[in-house]
Amino acid sequence: MGEHTVSRIMDPSERKDYTRRLIGDIKALEYMLEHDMFEKDIQRIGAEQELVLVNRDWRPAMNNMELLESINDPHYTTEIGRFNIEINLDPIEYKGKCFSKLEKDLRELLSKGIRSANKADTRIMLTGILPTLTKDVLHFEYMSPNVRYEALNSAMHDQKGGDFELNIDGIDELITKHPNILFEACNTSFQIHLQIRPEDFESQYNWSQLISGPVLSVAVNSPLLLGKRLWQETRIALFQQSVDTRSTGKLQRSQEPRVTFGKSWLNGTVAELFKDNISRYNFLFSSAHYEDSMQAIEEGRIPKLGALNLHNGTVYKWNRPCYGVGNGKPHLRIENRYIPSGPTVIDEIANSVFWLGLMKGMPAKYSQLQDQMQFEDVRYNFYNAARRGLASQFNWFGKTVPAKRLLEKELLPLAYEGLTSMNIAGPDIQRYMDVIHNRIRKKQTGSTWLVKNFSELLKDSTAAEASVNITKKLYENQETGEPVHTWKHVKPHQINAHKEFRTVNAIMETDLFTVNEDDLLDLVVHVMDWQQIRHVPVENSDHKLVGLINTKCIIRYLGQKNRGDEAIAKDIMLTEFPTISSTATTNEAIQKMAESRADALPVVSDNNELLGIITESDIVQVANMTGRFTDG
Repeated sequence: MGEHTVSRIMDPSERKDYTRRLIGDIKALEYMLEHDMFEKDIQRIGAEQELVLVNRDWRPAMNNMELLESINDPHYTTEIGRFNIEINLDPIEYKGKCFSKLEKDLRELLSKGIRSANKADTRIMLTGILPTLTKDVLHFEYMSPNVRYEALNSAMHDQKGGDFELNIDGIDELITKHPNILFEACNTSFQIHLQIRPEDFESQYNWSQLISGPVLSVAVNSPLLLGKRLWQETRIALFQQSVDTRSTGKLQRSQEPRVTFGKSWLNGTVAELFKDNISRYNFLFSSAHYEDSMQAIEEGRIPKLGALNLHNGTVYKWNRPCYGVGNGKPHLRIENRYIPSGPTVIDEIANSVFWLGLMKGMPAKYSQLQDQMQFEDVRYNFYNAARRGLASQFNWFGKTVPAKRLLEKELLPLAYEGLTSMNIAGPDIQRYMDVIHNRIRKKQTGSTWLVKNFSELLKDSTAAEASVNITKKLYENQETGEPVHTWKHVKPHQINAHKEFRTVNAIMETDLFTVNEDDLLDLVVHVMDWQQIRHVPVENSDHKLVGLINTKCIIRYLGQKNRGDEAIAKDIMLTEFPTISSTATTNEAIQKMAESRADALPVVSDNNELLGIITESDIVQVANMTGRFTDG
C-alpha cells in the first residue's frame, strides 16, 4: 500500500504545497530521464504475496496484527483487512536459477508465517478471493489499524458521496452496496515486478498491456464471492467497483475509475503515464516528509519522488508503472497486479515465469503496437479473459483467436524464447512452463476447478456449507503442493461435510424476496404464493428493514370486516419482531425463536440492513443434514 505516514488534504494550502511537490517530482523525473541517470546494466524481478487468514471454521480470522507481531519479520506487513497479511520478497536478478530462488524464498517465508499461525489456531491460504467471505466481516472495525487505510477509506467515501456499489454478473448475479472500501480486502494477489530500462519502457509497457488478457486467461483463480459464481477472475470487477469514487456525472463524462486497465497506448516516456494519472485522478492525501526533488538532484542526491509515488499508490492500474531507488540508483518497473494469489506456490511462480518470459520474448515487429492494433481490442481482451478465462476468444491483430490456440501456438513459444534469452536455467524453464502448458491442455485453471466443484457441493446443500467445504478442500489441496491442473474433482458423497454450523451466517437464506412498505398488499400475497414462502421482509426506500409480513398477518387482515381494497404492506406488517446478527451462534438463534415463538428471524447488520432470514424450515433442513448444532 506504499507510504503509511500520510494525512488527508484538508485545506487549500496543503493542496497547493502537495501540487508544487508533485510537479517538482515530474520535472525531476524528466531531468533524470533526459540525463540518462537510471540504472540499466542489470534487470531484477520482485514479488508481493498477499495472504488470507482463516479460523477453525474456515472463515476469515481477524488476527493479522497479533500474527505479524508473532512472526516478527520485516518481509511481512499489513494489508487493508484484518484477515489479510502480505509478504514482500527481496528483489532477485533476472537470470540463471532466479525462479527456483524466488520459489525457495517464498516457501521459507510462508513456512515462518504458518508456524506462527498454527500457534494461533489460524490457517494461511493462497486464494484470489476467499469463498467463505461474507459482508459481516467487512465492517470498519475489521480494517487494519493504520493511518493510511483510514485516510484512504475516508477520502474515497467522501469523493463517492455515498455507498460503494457492486454489480457483477456471471452464472449468478451479485448486486449489493457497502459503506466502506473493505470489499477491496476481498482481493488477494501475487504481484510481480519487472525492472525496465527507460529507453525500452514505451514498447515494453504497451507489450505488457497486449499480453494481459491471454496471461490472465490461464491464471484465473477467483470465481466465487459471497456464495455467487461470477467472473472467472472476479477480482478484476470487484477491485474496480469496490473503490469506484465516480458519480453519475463523471460516468457520463467517461472518467476512468481509479482501478483501471487504461484507455490508450503509451506514447512517450514513463513520465507521460504519471502525467496522465495526475491529470485524471484527484489527490487523496499528502505527507509531511517530502523533499525538493530538483534540489536533491542539484546537491548530487537521487530523489525519492515521494509526492509522485504517493499519488501513484492511489491509482491502481493493472499494469502499474513504478519508480524506485535501490543501491543508490533510480530504476523503473512495471508491476503486474492482475495475477491472483494461489492456488499453490508453484502455480503462482509458473504464472510469473510465463509473464516474465513473454515480456522478454517480445518480437521486434511489435515495438510500435500503437500503429498495429486498436487499444480497444486489447482492453476488450483483458476484461473478456477476466469473465471467461480459457473459454475466451481474443481479438488479435484483426483476427478472432481462441485462447487455447493463441496460447499454445504463439505465446508459449515466445515465452520460451524470452526465458532462454535471459539465460534462465533449463530445468527451471521446463518445470514452470510445463505447469502452464498442462493447465491449458487439461483446461483446468483454479477457477474452473472451483466453479465445477462448488456447483457440485451446492446440490442438496446450502451456499454457506458449500463455501465452507470448497474452502476446506482448497486448503487440503494447497497443502499437497501439487499444481491445480492435477487436482481431482470433489465427490460430494465422500467429502467430510462441515457439520458445525456454529454461526447464523452458515444457515441463513440469502436469496431473499422482499417488498417495499408502500407496495400493494395484492402484490405481497402474489409474491408469497408464487415463491411458496411464508415470510416477506419489508424495506423502506433506503433499503432498511422496517417490517415483516407472514401468513398470520394476511389471515388477520382478511378477517377484518371493513378492510379496504387498496391496503399496502405497511398497513398490515409487523413492526416489532425479533432479529438476530449474522455472527450470533446457531444455538442463540434457536433459543431466540423458541422464547419468542417466532417462526422466522430476519438477520440484520448493525445499521439494520437485511442480510438474510432464518425460518423454521431452515432449522429443520440443517438439523437433518448435520444431526446436531454446536455452540462456538
